[in-house]
This record gives sequence, C-alpha cells and structure tokens, in this order.
Amino acid sequence: MNDCLKDFLHYLIVEKGLANNTIQSYRRDLTAYLDYLQKLKIQNLNDISRGHIMQFLSSLKADGKSSRTIARHIASIRSFHHFLILDKITDQDPTVHIETPQTELKLPKVLNTEEVEALLNTPDLTTALGIRDKAMLELMYATGMRVSELINLNINDVHLSLGFVRCIGKGSKERIIPIGKMATDALTLYFENSRAKIVNNKKKSDALFLNHHGQRLSRQGFWKILKQLAIKAGIQKELTPHTLRHSFATHLLENGADLRSVQEMLGHADISTTQIYTHVTKTRLKDVYNKFHPRA
Repeated sequence: MNDCLKDFLHYLIVEKGLANNTIQSYRRDLTAYLDYLQKLKIQNLNDISRGHIMQFLSSLKADGKSSRTIARHIASIRSFHHFLILDKITDQDPTVHIETPQTELKLPKVLNTEEVEALLNTPDLTTALGIRDKAMLELMYATGMRVSELINLNINDVHLSLGFVRCIGKGSKERIIPIGKMATDALTLYFENSRAKIVNNKKKSDALFLNHHGQRLSRQGFWKILKQLAIKAGIQKELTPHTLRHSFATHLLENGADLRSVQEMLGHADISTTQIYTHVTKTRLKDVYNKFHPRA
C-alpha cells in the first residue's frame, strides 16, 4: 500500500504540479489513513470498504480533530482512491456516498490600516537587513502574496519600471500583480543600498530576498523576522505571514475593489475562496454600525 502512496504523490508532483506544502499535507493525511487500515489487518486495497473509512474518520473525531481537518482527510482519501481506479489498481471506490462534514466559517484575522502602518514603519532603515525587511513587508502587503511565493521570487521577477511583479503560485500557475509606489520605493532602496551588502560572493544567488548568510531566505526565517517586528510595533494580535495577505484582500474590498480583481491578484482558482473576505468586511461594517449609530 505504501508503494501506491508513493506513486500517488509522484502523480501529484509530476502531473498535477502541486506545491510542496500541499504534497506534504496529502502525505500526512494518507500515511495516517494507511496506518489505520494496517491496524485493521487490511492488506489489499480492493478490500477497503466505506465502513473502514467511516471507522477511520470516527477515530479522528474521537481524537478531537476539527470538522475542517476531517474534511481535508476525506478530500485526500477520495483523491487517492480516484487515482487507484485511474491507474487500474482497484476497481471500486469506497468513498462513494461519504459526505464531507460542514466546516465552520473561520474568518481570517486581519490588521487594520493603523496596525499595518505601524508594522511597515518598524524596520530600521539604517541597516541593510532593515531595508530588506521593509521591502519584504511592503511587497507582501502590496501584492497579497503567500510567504512561499515571496521567498521564491528571483530578481528578474520584479519589474519596477513597469510596476509589476511576476509570481508563481499554487499548481505552478503564473500571475502578474501590480505594485504601488510605496512598495516600488522600498524595493528600489533595497536594490540600491542593501542587497549588495548582504550578498555572499562565494555563493551568488538570483533570489530576491536573502538572509544574513547571503542565501535565499526561508519560510522560517521570514516568520522569525515578522514575529520580531510585530513585537517592536506593539501589535497585540496573533500575526502570521498570512495575516498580511488577508489584510491586503480585506482593505482592497473595503475601498471598493471588485471581487474578481482581488481573486486574480490572490491567485484563487475559485471565487468562493475569495468571498470569505466579503464576510470580513460585512463583520467590520457591523462593528462600526454598532459602535457609532445612536440606535444600534
């Protein structure tokens, strides 16, 4: 069964072009699923029934897993069994009639404009790394990029004279995102006064953003920088790299941007994913109404 899992993951990488984080998510979900089946003494994939899958899902629920996590496991298992049929490894689909549980609507946490300003103005522009940090934050807030997309940017992906950045998102899909004056100015300062001081001449890199060793910045490195800057900025909210992405989308919609444009800039395949931000803006409108309307 583990060989079939390897074949499935290879299929997701080569034919589907899924991102590494997505592949790892499938790997974790399906490893747990196959381990459970082995405990039930199931050796043949054709012997798996709907009842076995329901038992596994019940065990997840008993372990306190959220409906969102269980729904993700179901999606992983369903995709795996569809692959097995496609590859003629099995001839029946035990996931038929398994319903995905309704997931609670989890509104993303966002910063208000004052908090964003405080964060963006925190980096120390008297140092090369501070100039880099300012450029990273300005670019992230200007484009709504995922942190994985930001750290994978190369120098030639940025076109300051034309005012856009080329980004490779999920599924290796390319998108072009405009960048405003503030991000352009921060990147110009980074190119002219910072990057050359950070570069490691022994290991030259095309990466746009470098760590203090002159190598491409990692996700963990960006997370650590963001956490330190948030503390300096006095931001009390829980802050993750994705918070800036959420704030970008919410602030655009609050200021009149249309949903389709925001969807394209975020790189969402389905507009229903983008629509969650309309819930955020409605919630904030309601808060403003309750706070300021005399008869609220």
